[in-house]
Amino acid sequence: MKKLILFSLGFMVLTACEDFLVETPKNQISVDQYFSTPEDARSTVNSIYRDGAGAFYHEDGGFRGSRAMMGGYMAGYFDNEGKGERIEGQLAQDLAMDPINMGGLLGGTWERLYRAISRANLAITRIPLIETISETESQRLLAEARFFRAFNYFYLVKTFGDVPLVLEPVDGPGDLTVSRDNSATIYNQIVEDLNWALDNGLPSASFSENGFRITRGAASTLLSHVHLQKAGYPLQESGSYADAANAARDVIMDNAHSLTENGATDETSAYNAMRTSDDLDEYIYAIEYDFDISSSPLPRITIPGVIRPTGIQHGRTLNMYRPTSQFMAVYEDEDLRGQNQQIFYNSLERDGTTYEFNEWAPYTWFEERAIFDDNRGDMNTSIYRYAQVLLIAAEAIARSEGVTSEAVGYLADVRSRAYTNSTRGDIEAELTGLSEEAFVQEVWKERLRELALEFVIWPDIQRTRQYPVTDTDNPGEVNFVNVVGQNNNWGQTYQEKHLLYPIPDTEMQRNPSLTQNDGYLE
Repeated sequence: MKKLILFSLGFMVLTACEDFLVETPKNQISVDQYFSTPEDARSTVNSIYRDGAGAFYHEDGGFRGSRAMMGGYMAGYFDNEGKGERIEGQLAQDLAMDPINMGGLLGGTWERLYRAISRANLAITRIPLIETISETESQRLLAEARFFRAFNYFYLVKTFGDVPLVLEPVDGPGDLTVSRDNSATIYNQIVEDLNWALDNGLPSASFSENGFRITRGAASTLLSHVHLQKAGYPLQESGSYADAANAARDVIMDNAHSLTENGATDETSAYNAMRTSDDLDEYIYAIEYDFDISSSPLPRITIPGVIRPTGIQHGRTLNMYRPTSQFMAVYEDEDLRGQNQQIFYNSLERDGTTYEFNEWAPYTWFEERAIFDDNRGDMNTSIYRYAQVLLIAAEAIARSEGVTSEAVGYLADVRSRAYTNSTRGDIEAELTGLSEEAFVQEVWKERLRELALEFVIWPDIQRTRQYPVTDTDNPGEVNFVNVVGQNNNWGQTYQEKHLLYPIPDTEMQRNPSLTQNDGYLE
């Protein structure tokens, strides 16, 4: 299937690849700029696909690590070969972040999120005033803009806690001289936007069938995740687990998505199918790439710098999101996901030579063509998959309705795909009859295992306040303890303040109405 690449604001330019949309980058559109045509509406909404939070999951960070990777470093379960050249990853591991030493990274995070939000605000404000746009297209673009406003505010509130709620377009973060709104207010707006999007203009289709544009499934999945996060700390809102369960059920009952099945061999497993194909019903929302137009930066960060396979096209490679041995201990021996060349790998064969390395590296992002042929990655970067919907449903149902057969079934769906030596009946029997807390902890374990490269580890710690402790001598055994007072795997002790990042000093200087998060005032 041909892809639709969405760039920064600008004019639409046709390329040799028919049906491809390329946006020529320009400076951020001014709120005073003339905005009156359907092309203006399309360009504005298209720009948000690759701006703000959408960029944080895939950018390689120039040896620093992408912004989404910082949570894995904070959790103490992932490392970065490049941290000696860019200090932010080391600061995260050392729990030594403050408003100044992380001002560049966090200031850029803040600025880009509000830039994306401002573009969404611009679309939401101005599209209804365009007389020449069809009602169908207007509603679809407005729904997409609402989705992205919610997506970016969700990233903001998880990262910083209370933040300013801005619903009108502004030229840039320097114009935001407003105080912080409480997190409950932000979450309420996120939910309102997603419900609006679900009621207006989004199609029921898989992500690839919809041309890699936002669908009802994407909005419902994000909504289920938002409610799951609301149910945990700091809000602990009553009823949010039930809301999360219902939003997840909407995706399940829509029948547009399904789990990818394993093939007959390890090489044709579901995890390798997802590594090599974008056109699978499991994908609900991903960042899109194409080697002819906008290539992925991720392949080069899957090769540890200690090896140089013959034919490699990269002058410099590094293992930027390396799972530690403590993380790999989340997988039981029979778990396919913890085996070589599934989600991770520790050896590679090339032209008859086997390269073994004493570490693990992400295999999901490994693209042979990009690494050995033309240095251009083609695979999309997954943010939401159907497996995550099933795990949200299992946890939320258990919390709101008890450990029902439905909850057990959803967890068993995900686990049985990876536990190929166990029957589904055996897995269900092990889960049935567990207490609510024991069952939910099984879901948490499965989230660690299944969603290792969707960066859920730190948001899960934030919402549960529970830290996963593994045992390298007993693979698969995971105990959950109070995160505050616990040491991470780098010998540092978590304090309450670490559960949010500091407000960057650059933004404190720009906006005197801001206040700093507790614990970062020294």
